[in-house]
Amino acid sequence: MSAERHILHMDLDSFFVSCERLLDRKLIGKPVLIGGTSDRSVVASCSYEARSFGIHSAMPMKLAKQLCPEAIVIRGNSGTYSKFSTMVTEIIRENVPRYEKTSVDEFYIDLTGMDRFFGCQQLSSELRDRITRETGLPISFGLSINKTVSKIATGEAKPNNKLYIQQGTEKPFLSPLSVAKIPMVGKVTYLQLCDLGIKRIRTVQEMPLEMMQRVLGKNGSTIWRKANGIDPSPVIQYSERKSISTERTFDRDTTDVHKLKSIIIAMAENLVYQLRRGNKLTACVTFKIRYSDFQTYTQQKRIPYSATDHQIIPVVMDLYQKLYQRRMLVRLVGVRFSHLVSGGHQIHMFEDEEKILRLYQAMDKMRERYGDRAVVRAAGMGAKSIGRWNPFTGEPPPLLANRRR
Repeated sequence: MSAERHILHMDLDSFFVSCERLLDRKLIGKPVLIGGTSDRSVVASCSYEARSFGIHSAMPMKLAKQLCPEAIVIRGNSGTYSKFSTMVTEIIRENVPRYEKTSVDEFYIDLTGMDRFFGCQQLSSELRDRITRETGLPISFGLSINKTVSKIATGEAKPNNKLYIQQGTEKPFLSPLSVAKIPMVGKVTYLQLCDLGIKRIRTVQEMPLEMMQRVLGKNGSTIWRKANGIDPSPVIQYSERKSISTERTFDRDTTDVHKLKSIIIAMAENLVYQLRRGNKLTACVTFKIRYSDFQTYTQQKRIPYSATDHQIIPVVMDLYQKLYQRRMLVRLVGVRFSHLVSGGHQIHMFEDEEKILRLYQAMDKMRERYGDRAVVRAAGMGAKSIGRWNPFTGEPPPLLANRRR
């Protein structure tokens, strides 16, 4: 008989705001907004004091300031947040057998079998206490038999608290909650469910599985299982070694600086798009160059978690400038992004201009439909093709031949 699963979900409370409060104690107890400072930007994170005014993440900053004129607006520093995220990750890594980092501030931890040694509740509480003690950051957790119930439990425990759902009590715990609490139920799905008169998880629990499948297809089946506390998905071990990369070996060795620059920009741009396509962020950029004598050089740079062209491409080009020896013929160039984590939904939140966010979304939609090279930077047009397989789904990009003319 298999052991009872114990899955812990931990989420740092108002992570960005909490980091800023560690740097400036005067912010404690006040409504704080993190994001771009112009009216066209959006809210990346907000304090619980600000949430009481109806403010939430991704809200236009202009509207947020109208709802709470006294709110303190902070530009945000992704480097600072990456540093604190790494601190928390290291504490978790040292204390648990298996963990999955799903974003800069969220973790799943598999404690199955640990109850024979310490007791999973005690271990979870001690881990939470250590994180708060060593970093100063408030963190909440939910503990249950699977990911879904634990994540929902964390949401109910917030802020700065904990909740344990014993095996066999998953359905009663979930029953009175809004269907919007179910992971994967976004705004569109929630409105669909509301149109059907389904607002509480209890209603989904009482519905036959076949009915949910008829109404919402495959998603209906998944939602029904989650509503009933069923989620066998495993905790996938997090590894800093995860990476994606691309290389180009030239038919003829070259010293054409314009050609080199164009190809490197195109490679980097496409690779950043693959990050966004896979809902990933990178914290380490590596550039590789091989000369005609087969001497190979690489250099890397740690960066704040990102998946944006304007933040990453300049880093790639800076590494290229440091490694390139103009009198040598170049045989190969390569770009690699490593230290990947999930969390693409956070990548643009510190931009002053909301139009930048919309620009990336529009370009990515065109690439999804017409091919990876459907939209490219002018500086990268010299590269004939940089198409590649999606490293996260295993699917090839659409063929340029299918592009409408």
